[in-house]
Amino acid sequence: MTYTITGLAPGQFTPLFDLADEALAARGARRVVAQADRGFPCRISLEDARAGEELILLHHTSHDVPTPYRSSYAIYIRKDVAAARYTDTVPPVFEGRPLGLRGFDAGGNLCDARLALPGEADARIRELFANPEVAYIDAHNAAHGCFAARIERSEGAPQ
Repeated sequence: MTYTITGLAPGQFTPLFDLADEALAARGARRVVAQADRGFPCRISLEDARAGEELILLHHTSHDVPTPYRSSYAIYIRKDVAAARYTDTVPPVFEGRPLGLRGFDAGGNLCDARLALPGEADARIRELFANPEVAYIDAHNAAHGCFAARIERSEGAPQ
């Protein structure tokens, strides 16, 4: 095994679905309905929502570190889905999308990066983890810049 990609923990977001639209707006979030089967990537399930599904669009701090590389942006989440977990394979939400892969050291500082065109994510992730300084990788959609997922070395993987 080399790496694991895990969706965000759903529990932290569950209460948002019970809020009125005004309460969501006060938090800088909003309820949306997917208009297509692609383009509404859930960061919990790591799959695109289907047309007609309800999501919450919210601000999320994906890289909460005390370095200049702290990062946050808008993400979509769906209700009543489990956190996805992929080992040595990429999730559906990566398919067909160019990704920016940012490799960080244990202190949260950027130490390497790759651009992965569609179909290249697995190879670029493995290239980054070949660098012993890379402790974890944050994947972002290259075009929109939003956080896609955290990628971590699997237990027992060489460092």
